[in-house]
Amino acid sequence: MEVSSHRLMTMDEVAEETRIPVNTLRFYRQNGKGPKFAKLGGRLMARREDVDGWIQRAFETGKSA
Repeated sequence: MEVSSHRLMTMDEVAEETRIPVNTLRFYRQNGKGPKFAKLGGRLMARREDVDGWIQRAFETGKSA
């Protein structure tokens, strides 16, 4: 799959959609708990499907993300 087919989200966009504060997402990232982020052009970006998968896993396990 080509990178151009991925919808990318900033950390602010992930925070807005999930209603999880940016600082909490940063903490999750540092501890390997949240969705995968990559630094692109100096900004942390997540793929839409990684965010969706992370949310889905939280619902499947019944544990907080």
